[in-house]
Amino acid sequence: MAKEILSPLPGTFYRRPAPDQPAFKNLGDAVAVGDVIGLIEVMKSFHEVLADAAGTITAFPADDEEPVMAGQVLAELD
Repeated sequence: MAKEILSPLPGTFYRRPAPDQPAFKNLGDAVAVGDVIGLIEVMKSFHEVLADAAGTITAFPADDEEPVMAGQVLAELD
């Protein structure tokens, strides 16, 4: 059964720590509980998005630098 990592709050989703750095996680990457999979920016403050389940990333329904709502699916795990 697929698991989902949800946005903890509304803001802008970033898959990378900085524009010139690689993504925290990519499709096919293994994820452990507590791994950072991205950042949510709210009014110039950045909040880490942590995996609350382990698995392999199968999709990123939210694009990099996309506005997201609280509870929106950011990543899907298998």
